[in-house]
Amino acid sequence: MKIRITVLALMLLLCLPLWGCGGETEQGDITVTDAIGREVAIAEGADSFVCIGPGCLRLYCYVGDVAELVGVEDIDKDSIGRPYLMANPSLSDLTVIGAGGPNNAADAEKLLVAEPDVIFTTYNTDASAVDELQQKTGIPVVALSYGDTAVFDPNVATSIDLIGEVTGNVERAQEVNAYFDELEADLLSRTESIAADERPTVYLGCQSMRGVHGIESTSGNFSLFNAIGARNVVDEAGITEYVMLDKEQILEMDPEVIFVDAGGYAILLDDYDTNPAYYEELQAVQNNKVFLQLPYNYYSTNIEVALADAYYMGTVLYPEQFSDIDPIVKFNEITQELLGADVYDEFVADYFGGFQAIDLDA
Repeated sequence: MKIRITVLALMLLLCLPLWGCGGETEQGDITVTDAIGREVAIAEGADSFVCIGPGCLRLYCYVGDVAELVGVEDIDKDSIGRPYLMANPSLSDLTVIGAGGPNNAADAEKLLVAEPDVIFTTYNTDASAVDELQQKTGIPVVALSYGDTAVFDPNVATSIDLIGEVTGNVERAQEVNAYFDELEADLLSRTESIAADERPTVYLGCQSMRGVHGIESTSGNFSLFNAIGARNVVDEAGITEYVMLDKEQILEMDPEVIFVDAGGYAILLDDYDTNPAYYEELQAVQNNKVFLQLPYNYYSTNIEVALADAYYMGTVLYPEQFSDIDPIVKFNEITQELLGADVYDEFVADYFGGFQAIDLDA
């Protein structure tokens, strides 16, 4: 009888470190539901992280402590086009955890060498692929998402909250999302009362999308135009997504104002040199209403650049309602809030000097 009691006592002692003695979540862990609906257990006090996939590191930099990162993808060693790297140059010194890039898979071996407590990823929307990486590494993998639009997408807010919860920066995550909400409300309040006939028609050309393109590259339902209530001629033609237009269609649309994505500006200039007569038919060119927009798609969306672009567009289209906005000051205000640094001058050094009216014939 004593022997049976002793054995039972030993079994109870062995079970004490675990909840329920069945290998479930250990005491002190937290469980989060990631952006693709997976439940992920994270050890409480996790303090080393890596970010893989397009834009993942950017979202982390908005919320987390960069000193707790233990590796970066090789693609994030170069800061061109990415304010989050300009604001945190020390990240280029970290261990490489994979090649990175939209067409590359996660490198499980290099991730294991870095030994993070948590892996954040934007590589997959397929839960089985994320589960496979977690099984290969034995490290919790939390999927994040940008959603479908450049700015004010609820998926971004969810991802920001997830980073805050996992890294212990909940208050900072709340601040970031509150700032996004503040800017969205501000843009709406400036433009909602403008009558339709007071809104000039507008077109975005040379839109960067998986590379740089010429004047034909554009979008209907363009989130930045939507944020300021702009009359997008592409919307008015019944187009609701990214498209490469026939150049004759642009002549038919004949927008009053054209914004040119600086990523494709060099292509536009070459095309103008070849066929200036085409461009001179556009009223925006005739009336000197062509303006440079800073490109915000570089390894996914630079949300801070997109927001600054929206304010710049507002100053061009609705000067009275945006009379208090200096676009350069606003750009730096946004990067200060999200990244803790003024990076306008460094950013625009690669993009023809930044926000400006452009003269194709100059």
